[in-house]
Amino acid sequence: MTKGDKLEMIEDNGHDAMGKVQRCIKRGFDLVAAFAGIVVCSPVFLIISLLITYQGNGPVFFRQIRIGYKGRPFAIFKFRTMSSVVEEEGPQLVAGCDETNSTRLEQFLRGHHLDELPQLWNVLRGDMSFVGPRPERKFFIDKIMEQTDRYRLIYLMRPGLTSEATLYNGYTDTMEKMLRRMEMDIHYLEHRTLRLDLVIIGKTILNIATGKKF
Repeated sequence: MTKGDKLEMIEDNGHDAMGKVQRCIKRGFDLVAAFAGIVVCSPVFLIISLLITYQGNGPVFFRQIRIGYKGRPFAIFKFRTMSSVVEEEGPQLVAGCDETNSTRLEQFLRGHHLDELPQLWNVLRGDMSFVGPRPERKFFIDKIMEQTDRYRLIYLMRPGLTSEATLYNGYTDTMEKMLRRMEMDIHYLEHRTLRLDLVIIGKTILNIATGKKF
């Protein structure tokens, strides 16, 4: 049995609380909101790009391969906020962004989640959604799968810019937190609605506007 067959069986067993119509509306919202966000934020994109370029210490964008919908790899884009030597000794659950490897500008972008603005392009392309599990790297997915095969349920959703786990579980800097985040994402899958998505988006915007760390 192929991975695709297993995913289809999971869908048939009713894990996803969203029906086909709701998923289509969700995707339509993603398209419209991502396009509008790119247009409205284009001056911010330009300013950030110029400031990072002016620093002269590396490329404007950071690109990394993550695993997304149906287990497909895709390139996620962010504004670069850390030195390229941070993971010289291997992947880290959370790479620290501080004065040892980042400028004040980069720390500001990371602290206010402005580094993630380029992911609007990922949403527009269909790699991601506004709400969904944060996309993970294969290295850490393999680590999780050594302990449980429940992670394959995550493949039933497009990864998201934000999620309940992002709001309430914070940065996943330990395997325990990764497993807890996975369970929260599966709970979201089994209970998600368009209304819940709007609530999560609203809380995310509020947290960013008030400077709350998450």
